This record gives sequence, C-alpha cells and structure tokens, in this order.
Amino acid sequence: MDKPIDSTPNLDDACFQAIDEQRLFVRPRQSHAPRILLLHGSVRKRAFSRLLSEEAARILRRLGAETRSFNPSGLPLPDDAEPDHPKVAELRDLVTWSEGMVWCSPERHGAMTAIMKAQIDWIPLTLGAARPTQGKTLAIMQVCGGSQSFNAVNQMRVLGRWMRLITIPNQSSVAKAFMEFDDHDRMKPSPYYDRVVDVMEELVKFTLLTRGCADYLVDRYSERKESAEELSKRVNQRSI
Repeated sequence: MDKPIDSTPNLDDACFQAIDEQRLFVRPRQSHAPRILLLHGSVRKRAFSRLLSEEAARILRRLGAETRSFNPSGLPLPDDAEPDHPKVAELRDLVTWSEGMVWCSPERHGAMTAIMKAQIDWIPLTLGAARPTQGKTLAIMQVCGGSQSFNAVNQMRVLGRWMRLITIPNQSSVAKAFMEFDDHDRMKPSPYYDRVVDVMEELVKFTLLTRGCADYLVDRYSERKESAEELSKRVNQRSI
C-alpha cells in the first residue's frame, strides 16, 4: 500500500515540535540596552581594526546599546593555556555577557589575522549547560592596507555560522584604512563611515528582534533526539 504523500515515518514524534509562536514572539519585550561585545584583530599600537571597532562602539552607543571591548594583547594561543587563564576567562565572560558581537579584523596574507582567529577559537560552543554564542547576533568588518577586499569578512562569516551566531547580512570593508583616520584617530567622513553606520544600525535592529527568543531560535530537532551527555561530548570534542 502506498504511503500518504505527506507521511513522515522517519520523524521521531516525541522530539518533533510545531512552531511555538508564543516563544518566538515574546511579550513583553526586554527593555534593557542591547549588550554588544567588540573584538578586534591586531595588537599594534595604532591598530586600524581597533580604531574602526572604537568608531563602531560610538555609533552603537548612540543607537542605545551598551558596549564592551576586549583587548587581545596577552591572550595565549588556543590550547596553549588552561581555560582559567585570566585573559581567556575575561574573553569568555564578555561573550557570555553579550547579546551581540562585532568582529573586526585586518586582512593579512589574504585572510583574517591569527589574533582574530585565536579569540574566536577560545570561545567554546558550550560552557557547562550554557551556549555562549548560539542565537546571538554578529556583525563583521575588516580593514585593508590596500584596495578593498572581502577575504577576512568572508572567513568570519563562515566562522559566525559555525558558532551558530545570527550573522547579519550587511558588512563593512574599509580600503586603505591608513587614509581613513585623522591625526586624532577618528574616522573621517566618507562612504566607508556611512557603511559602518549602516552595519551597526542593522546589528542593533537584529539584536532587538531576536534576543528574547534566541534560545528558541537555536532549539533543534536533531539535538532534542540526542541525550544531553551525547550532545556535550560531540560539541566539546577536541579533535576529529
């Protein structure tokens, strides 16, 4: 006998759930300022990724967000220290605090910097029962020493997806960054600056829209089928 066209014999009905609009459209909405963490990918004294990040933070505060920034200087290489290292603990605490993030890296040798990647690699998918990145928002930016390129933001977009962040569609790439900041380390008026405003505006909008239902947005059928112990082992595996 043929099966009905809409039959789903492979579904585990005990784990399958209809969309719960009450959880998706949470009321009342949270009223506190959106909490945004900014990471930059250089430790140079005059790092343009840091200057761009600082400019973004000013815009975010004008948009009503609360911002914090992490200084990567002194952060050990991934797996070259224990998770209780002060810089690692500081980074993880900030990620846990945040509801959204901004990643800003220089492009070096056609890629994001090792400093940027090290920060991302120190952020685990789980911290005990908590998931520090999943369902949170992310904006990505890069600075270029020469002509405009998108290699670093493209890589960070892949990583944002891997970390299960809601990576917003807009992004910023600032060409010849050394020409875009004045002697007071402030960004000059330009279409590049306007694009940064666009990106931060979009980040705050997405954060306000999703933060109340972030846990529900990343609630997955496949993970409901796994036991908590099996899931923890999988997402915390140290090697493949």
